[in-house]
Parts: sequence; structure tokens; C-alpha cells
Amino acid sequence: MSKKYVTITPADKAKEECGVFGIYKNNSELDIVDITHDALYGLQHRGHISSGITVNSGGNFSTVKELGMVSEVFTEKTLKKLENGDIAVGHVRYNSCQSLDRASNQPLVIRYQEGSIAISNNGSITNFPQIRKELERGGAIFQSNSNAELMAYVIATERCSTDNLEDAVLRAMDKLEGAYSTVICAPTRLIAFRDKFGFRPLCIGKVKDSYVFTSESCVIDSIGGEFVRDVLPGEMVVVDKDGLHTYFQSKKSEQTSLCIFEYVYLARPDSKIDGVSVHTARLRAGELLHKEYPIEADMVCGVPDSGIVAAEGYAKASGIPLGMGLMKNKFIGREVGTGMDKKKRLMQTKLTALKSNVEGKRIVVIDDSIIRGETSKHIVRLLREAGAKEVHMLISSPMFIAPCYFGTDITDKEHLIANHMTVEEIRNEINADSLGYLSIESLRETAREAKINLCDGCFTEQYAADVPTTFFVDKYATKIKKK
Repeated sequence: MSKKYVTITPADKAKEECGVFGIYKNNSELDIVDITHDALYGLQHRGHISSGITVNSGGNFSTVKELGMVSEVFTEKTLKKLENGDIAVGHVRYNSCQSLDRASNQPLVIRYQEGSIAISNNGSITNFPQIRKELERGGAIFQSNSNAELMAYVIATERCSTDNLEDAVLRAMDKLEGAYSTVICAPTRLIAFRDKFGFRPLCIGKVKDSYVFTSESCVIDSIGGEFVRDVLPGEMVVVDKDGLHTYFQSKKSEQTSLCIFEYVYLARPDSKIDGVSVHTARLRAGELLHKEYPIEADMVCGVPDSGIVAAEGYAKASGIPLGMGLMKNKFIGREVGTGMDKKKRLMQTKLTALKSNVEGKRIVVIDDSIIRGETSKHIVRLLREAGAKEVHMLISSPMFIAPCYFGTDITDKEHLIANHMTVEEIRNEINADSLGYLSIESLRETAREAKINLCDGCFTEQYAADVPTTFFVDKYATKIKKK
């Protein structure tokens, strides 16, 4: 099949790359195709570029994956192509590159000397160029630029010199640097593992007697399951006919580093990640915003969807009424197009101001972040055109000043408005009456109960892991610009 490339307009929000799911059936009443399909709906916010499911039925793997959202890819007809087996993995994908192709869709199924595996991954391998070059010298031929394909090659290579797949995965974990939360469907078992830093979330649940692994706990709730625990950084968990087994990679990190932006924007509010309720963290962010920026206003509103809970916290702390100032069209499809004109049309279609609620009022509007500034400018303009007397913009995170190398799509400082303007200059650029960012100390306070340490490198440029000196684009390793 020929590759299909789609141009993606530059993002004005940090986007997470993927969501993963896996299930090992121990109950004959369960239909794992239906459960995996439902689970992907619960992960849709983590990726809307492609969706896929692989099912293992007695060692035979059937796969449906394609560009598109879950509802677009999985129709009644396509779901019938999946055999109802005992193990399944699913994936939703957000692509961080300016182009994408079908070859990178997941789950990725590979057949090698010791059998077959299907892999679904979330994250970013920071030593990708070095490992790929080494594999290509050994004769490997890659069909895509995906981290999943690279990981599959490393695992398959290690399997040729180990007694079992578990040892191969543990060896691969020692070689792979960066961020990964991954599930693997093997012929007789389901494997889940998380990088030694714990950058991306991964948790364990049970549906009746069957185990599931997924990126967020809200998925477990949505399929009627019970949350068991989070997969620990550097841990590999295996489920087979004898139950659940746990192992740890030999290389350990002195510091764990869950992405703090999971609490700010990426995760769903009804998830609990590494001991912290996302809803509680965002509510607390709003309360702390009021402590830092007490503003006299008539109404507080949040930018849908991730700003709404922080707005609730600000309203609670300030006593200012919480109202609906912006309406979001939830039926906008994939954010693909042919340039900035398409991007502007998407913004205009996606958000509208509720004139009857904001006209003549002083409005405090709360959003989760400012990346390039175009969305914030559009929001302020919408509220002013709807008749708002004053528009005060508050951000429930600090200034976004640095790239993320571990799974979100902010890879270049040039795209970050905070690197070119002061707060006052940004306020003037977006035409707000005032602008305030949550301090880094307060942001850390929002997730104080986290069971592992947090990465806030996009706000501080301080990372727990080594950042790459090169990144991979097509067939060439390109130097990263550092300032």
C-alpha cells in the first residue's frame, strides 16, 4: 500500500502523542473487541489522527487500523474483520510531525523468528537516531519513522539471544532512552512496560477477572472495570494464564519524572494519575491563580475543555460567579488542512462567545497554556466582539519556554511566544486587559500528592533525563537548535 501523507497545521496547544490499551481475557463472557473499541473512545482525547485494534485469537493476529478518529475507523463492517480472541491491544495516535503516513499507524504487528507481536506505544525515544542507524547497519529495513517500529526491532533482536520474550523486553528497556508507556500482545500473554523515568502514564485495571492496561484510569471506569494501580517507572508487568507477574529493568533512574502537563491539559479530568486526581489538581490551580491574581470582575469562565475546572477553582476562591462565556463545537474532526487559512477557519468554527452572558461584563477567562498566542488572541477577540467590557486572561500554568523531548509536539523554541515577548508584550499582543501565569511553585503545589517526581522542563528547561542532541526526520538526523 502506498504511503498517504497529510499536512498538519501548526498547533497552538501542546498535544500528547498517543493513548494505549491492552486486555487479557480470563472471562468467557467478555467480548474483547467491544471492550477495546469502547476503551479507545475513552482515550480519544490523547490522539485523533489514527486509531487501531489488534486481536490475538489462538495465535492468529487480526488488525484494523487507519487514519481517523475511533468513530471514523471502526464501523460495524470493519469491526467484523476482528476475530474475537483472548488478547487485544488498541491505540489512538496524535502525530507530532508536519506530515504523517499510514505506515506509522498502530498497533504495529511484526513477525520474526520467534513468532509475532503487536505493539502500541506512547512516548518518544530520545536515542532514536543512534539505535536506528545501528539497526540499519545490521540490515534492518524500516517502513516508517515511528517509535513503535524501532522498539519492535530492538525487542525482536534481543529475543534472538534470550530465552524468552520477557528478558528481551527488559534488555530493550535498558537500551531505549526517553519516554515510553507500551503494551505488547504476544502469542500467549500481554505485556505492559513503562520507562524508568515514568514520563507517560500507564495503569493496571481489572474487568471481572480480566486484566487491562491503559494510559488513563478514566478508561477503566468507562468499561466498568476496577483500578488496581499504576505501572511503576522501569516496571514490566506480564499477564498470562497463571496471572499477573512483575519485573524491573536493571538500569534504574535516580529520579522519576512524570510529565506535569498531564495534570494541566493532557489527561481527562476524571483520571487519577500516579496518586493525583486530575480534577483536583486543576481545581487547585484555579484557587492558586486567584491567590496570585485577585481580579475584580463580574464573571469567571474557562476555555473549553481544560480551562473549565481551573475556572471553577478561581470562582470558588474569589466568590465571583462562574459562567459560560465560550461555547465549543465538539464535532470538529481531525485538525488537518493545507495551511494557516485552514487553521483560522478551524478556530472560528470551534469556539464561539455566548453574547447574552458576557455582554457588558468584566470577564476573567482561564486557559491552560499559551503556546504561539493565536488561540488566546482569538478568544479575547471573540469576547470583546460579544460585548465584554473587560477581558482578563489567566493561565493555569507557567510560561511555556522550552521544548518537550518526551512525547508532546513542542520541539522548537521558535514556536513559543514566551521566548520572544515579555508578559506585558504578550498581553498587548492578545489585546487582554491583564494577563497572568501561574507560578512554577504553585503548579508544583497542584500535584503535591504525586507518588513520583514530576517533569516541568517545558517551563523550567530542567529535565530529569538527558535531552537528545539530534532528532530524526525522514532519513536524516538533524541537529536540534539550542539557544
